[in-house]
Amino acid sequence: MSLMLDRTERRILEALQQEGRMSNVELAQAVGLSESPCLRRVRALEEQGVISGYSATIDQRRVGLQVTAFVQVQLEKHDDQKTQAFLEQVASERHIIECHAMSGAYDYLLKVVAQSMDHFSEIAMQGILRFPGVKGIESSFSLLTVKQAAPLPIGS
Repeated sequence: MSLMLDRTERRILEALQQEGRMSNVELAQAVGLSESPCLRRVRALEEQGVISGYSATIDQRRVGLQVTAFVQVQLEKHDDQKTQAFLEQVASERHIIECHAMSGAYDYLLKVVAQSMDHFSEIAMQGILRFPGVKGIESSFSLLTVKQAAPLPIGS
């Protein structure tokens, strides 16, 4: 469900996407509010689920995850029980960092990070291909990240 955000709320969200560690004082100054109303608005956005969390952006290569693969998954058939079991396996695999249900020729698109090609091969062949209901997979590898974790275009 989409909420109608006013100009100030959009400015708060834009500022927090740029710098999530910004203090309430800094945020209030950036959006032109006093501190108490600013904090109330941020808390309301959190309670409404518009702000779903805060996190740090980590350079995956610096922590040893050299490979990024996009894995297209086709399921055998759309049996609710097998689909649920598949999704549970996806949720439990730490190296699958995104999963999207898709329209088109395949059913799911997974973003997978791995330490090396050998590690990715193990994740794919010993893991994803053995997940319940999987008919087949096709993998593509990122050669260069051009844009990642861009702020959502919330502005007016």
